[in-house]
Amino acid sequence: MLTELKTKKLMPNKTIQFINNHLILVLASLFFIRTTYLFVNGLDLIGDETYYWDWSRQLDWCYYSKPPMIAWLMRLSTELGGHTTAIVRLPSVFLGTLFLAYFYATTKAIYNAQAAALALLILLATPINLIANFIMTIDAPLYCFWMMSLYYLHKALFNNSLHSWLWAGIATGLALLSKQAALLLPVMLAAYLLSDKQRQHLFKREFLLYLLPIIICAIPIILWNQQHDWVMFGHSKGHFVTEEKLTLLKRLEQGATFLLYQLLLITPVVTALLLINSFKYCLKLKQLPEQDQFLVWMGPILLLGIIALGFIQKVQGNWSMPFYFSGIILLSGQWQKGQWQKSLKYGLMLGYFMVTLTYALPVLIQAFNLQNTPVDPTFRFRHTQELISSIDAERKKVTPTEKPAFFLTLGHRYLASQLAFYLPDHPQVFRYEPTGEVVSQYEVWGGPVDYIGKSAYFVTELNEKAIPAELKAIFSSFRKVGEVVNPSNKNSVYSLYIAENLKAWPPKI
Repeated sequence: MLTELKTKKLMPNKTIQFINNHLILVLASLFFIRTTYLFVNGLDLIGDETYYWDWSRQLDWCYYSKPPMIAWLMRLSTELGGHTTAIVRLPSVFLGTLFLAYFYATTKAIYNAQAAALALLILLATPINLIANFIMTIDAPLYCFWMMSLYYLHKALFNNSLHSWLWAGIATGLALLSKQAALLLPVMLAAYLLSDKQRQHLFKREFLLYLLPIIICAIPIILWNQQHDWVMFGHSKGHFVTEEKLTLLKRLEQGATFLLYQLLLITPVVTALLLINSFKYCLKLKQLPEQDQFLVWMGPILLLGIIALGFIQKVQGNWSMPFYFSGIILLSGQWQKGQWQKSLKYGLMLGYFMVTLTYALPVLIQAFNLQNTPVDPTFRFRHTQELISSIDAERKKVTPTEKPAFFLTLGHRYLASQLAFYLPDHPQVFRYEPTGEVVSQYEVWGGPVDYIGKSAYFVTELNEKAIPAELKAIFSSFRKVGEVVNPSNKNSVYSLYIAENLKAWPPKI
């Protein structure tokens, strides 16, 4: 009774009641706000987004570094709305809204409506939830289908719903088509089932029913890789193989950097509470109710594992994000019982301040003239369109006898994709890789073999002396026709050449 009174006193009952009574209105309002923000913020696509957009122009079952879902979604969006920055990003808002609905439904099914509203409040107070609904990368579909998987798995396990096993498998299959990390879902589910003999009978039928859609989704990915020298698997393996021997100090620095990302993306207070809870729950896993055990296996165990990995090797800051979802659900259950209430009160206040600040960053950076400074986190979202427009202006000054038929770049893969997206005619852009190795999707597609005898616009950040001789040799002539100062780095200059009469491809290395 004391806990119940304490809970009623400290919890924001009016907010929780409003969410529970008007959930559809809340989700619709969030969708409207986030969609509006896409169209008014003025921030360019980052390199990954233009890179995936270029994938979407050549649909396939897999790509160099990722499964195909991101390309399929971008293709659907741009076919319906055109090739603009906001339209490319629009699927992230749809997926993010669906994610929130399933997140709420999962928490409600495990605890109750009050806990579900609390969990939603906590999640919405994390900057990563805003970012995942703004940037269209593989994270948006992964988070959505990961959450759908948890919802249907819980329903299958605790409501004895046979058809939910199939729905869970479909959701996990879609997650696998989004990112390889989704394979952790069946692995952790198997570990959960094995942890108790009373659940092991589910391997005879139910678990196989769950695996069936996942296997169906995996087959085309495997076949594509078999036909392309297993490039995606090689790329993924590269994240976990390092030839550099790290000192203890360097490992500590890497781990601290990774933790800093978590504090910024999840917020400091919530991150601390989730890590404390994860450790505590893992220590007393067998004593927890079955539903809580399920949540721990599907998140907190993985979260502690990725934190530990961060002190062994370099780990990307977003790798851990799906592991927080079930942790937040657990945290909402604790809060409802009267635990962590004061800490979470301050955590929510800080979180919503950070989220508001994130929304306002473009305006604040401009107002205080902080563009391109070390404190400008929007750096990657600026000047790309300006740069490509300047290159296009130089192109228009050229009146060659025969207009070049294609674009060729030497440099990062982002340059090729940014040219393809931001040039008004969205040309096909090829990339030359000096090592001759396959290091991006452009090498998987191959070079301009269909343009023998044609001329190319050639764009590079390198000076003329640094352009490989073997590349120059496959054209009759190279002539510089313009240069553009990079607006985000005055020391960087992009040069535009006309490379005439392609004689062969690939060049000899």
